[in-house]
Amino acid sequence: MENITLLIENAGQILTCAAGADDLVGAKSGCLVAVAGDRIAAVGTRAEIAAAHDLGGAQVIDAQGGLVMPGFVDCHTHLVFHKSRVEEYSQKVQGRTPAEIKATGIPTGISATAKMMREASHGDLADSAAERLAQMLSFGTTTVESKSGYGLNTATEIKMLEVNQMLGERQPIEIISTFLGAHEFPDDKSREAYIAEILDEMIPEVARRGLAEFNDVYCDDGYYTVEESRKILQVGLDHGLKVKIHTDAYSHIGGSTLAAEMKAISADHMNHTDPAEYPLLRDAGVVCVVMPALDFAVGHARPFDARGLMDAGVTVALATDMCPGCWLESMPFVVQLACRLYQFSPAEAILAGTRHAAMSVDRADRIGSLEAGKQADIAIFPYARYEDMAYQLGRGRARMVLKAGAVVFDAGDSL
Repeated sequence: MENITLLIENAGQILTCAAGADDLVGAKSGCLVAVAGDRIAAVGTRAEIAAAHDLGGAQVIDAQGGLVMPGFVDCHTHLVFHKSRVEEYSQKVQGRTPAEIKATGIPTGISATAKMMREASHGDLADSAAERLAQMLSFGTTTVESKSGYGLNTATEIKMLEVNQMLGERQPIEIISTFLGAHEFPDDKSREAYIAEILDEMIPEVARRGLAEFNDVYCDDGYYTVEESRKILQVGLDHGLKVKIHTDAYSHIGGSTLAAEMKAISADHMNHTDPAEYPLLRDAGVVCVVMPALDFAVGHARPFDARGLMDAGVTVALATDMCPGCWLESMPFVVQLACRLYQFSPAEAILAGTRHAAMSVDRADRIGSLEAGKQADIAIFPYARYEDMAYQLGRGRARMVLKAGAVVFDAGDSL
């Protein structure tokens, strides 16, 4: 019989988020979660688990009537950055236009962060990102995708990805690295010269050193064209980097069709995606990552049609888009925004932040649901039922978080 090392009992509800559940999230009551080492052994009644496992040496965690669910997978972030753009944000919330803000001399946008990044050391970046990760962990996030893209030169892009490696070694949240050299264009190079640098220097070096798993590009009006994006993504594929794409955020130039053509793991933002492209995305298996907090933070004029995407059968994931323009560490707040602003049901929103988010980073075989054999990434929240996560606005701190079967956050220890 398999030895159980940890049992979570006395849950008000357990959400498995496994495929095929009638209620989407697989809500169970009267059950326990059994962990063997770093893996989930079973979710079931005590009698069911005891019949097939040895419980004699198990550590017992009392969920105190709370909600037990998979740890959140925050599948789109720009986690690593230096300082902030608080002055720019403060002007924007007062209704100032970009031109008016620039006239004050306040640096704005991606290029402003890129200039700050070049001043920062690896230690500076790792320390500030680690503070953000500690907050994310306290909100039940156990896996974070972290993009580069604020370097806009080879040295700084590489530095960001090296910091991702450092972060993966110094704290418990799993870091998934994405190369996003094609995020913007630098001020000190021509468009052609910078694209050549991405193709001939950045991608080969990132791949040679194993610094990223995914290659991303910002395909939108004023950024990278469809043809430029196709070339960058294809060179990434040739070097073993899987495809992701930022697209349709502020215009529609064909990025979603490109995502379907290249069978991208995910297409992210989607504000201007044409409904005619929904079947293409669905049939190609592209996960669409949508970020209501970013729409909220920037006061987006055209929020995405998440309901339309879901009703068309597209798999939709949720993420914070943690970045200098959307400083958010709480996935429960993303759930709240998705439900209130974009007509997700609470179950759809939680599923989008767990199993679907795991799909968007090609990890659904390991994380995102509580099923036998999956990694024991588990969050316990002080909610009587899962709908409370959407209902209790502004709340969302976890009571306890486990990563790979080990307790890595305990709210009792932080009081």
